Amino acid sequence: MNILPPEKKPIYKKIIIAVSVLIPIVVGALFRIRIPGNLDFLPPLYASFNAITAVCLIGALWAVKKNNIALHRQLVRFALLLSILFLGCYVAYHLTSDPTYYGDSNKDGLLSESELLVAGNFRWIYFVLLVSHILLSMAVIPLVLFAYLEAWAGNFDRHKKLVKYAFPIWLYVAVTGVIVYWMIAPFYA
Repeated sequence: MNILPPEKKPIYKKIIIAVSVLIPIVVGALFRIRIPGNLDFLPPLYASFNAITAVCLIGALWAVKKNNIALHRQLVRFALLLSILFLGCYVAYHLTSDPTYYGDSNKDGLLSESELLVAGNFRWIYFVLLVSHILLSMAVIPLVLFAYLEAWAGNFDRHKKLVKYAFPIWLYVAVTGVIVYWMIAPFYA
């Protein structure tokens, strides 16, 4: 593995900070924009990216515990690639689609009292998972990127300290992404 030259680390730190701030702002802004198109095939695809990310993360943990650093590195890089693909597909879908509401069984974009009654407490479970998924997905961006940067720079003690937080959050985000998809999928128009 090539170690990052120390003089380049501050540049990458600034890039990570910028990316960590810009991604949530841009994604939030994009929800106000609609462009023509039909990308209804994307939600199961990006849910699959989340599922495979979770498997890669568990595999990366297993690999590092077995001292297979090369496999660990490959799995983490693949998980990063899948997360980037997820983000691109997620943004593309939401740019071209109206929002979907949990419980909207007749798919008219409105929730009647009877639909709310049928959705019941599952609606609250869905919202708790969704909100925690969204908030933690924003928090995990800098954690994962800084952890990766520290490994690249050869500072494995700092890498391990960051991963202690980054790993469980990233895994939670990946797994809840799949669960949220399964829960909302019946209500897609």
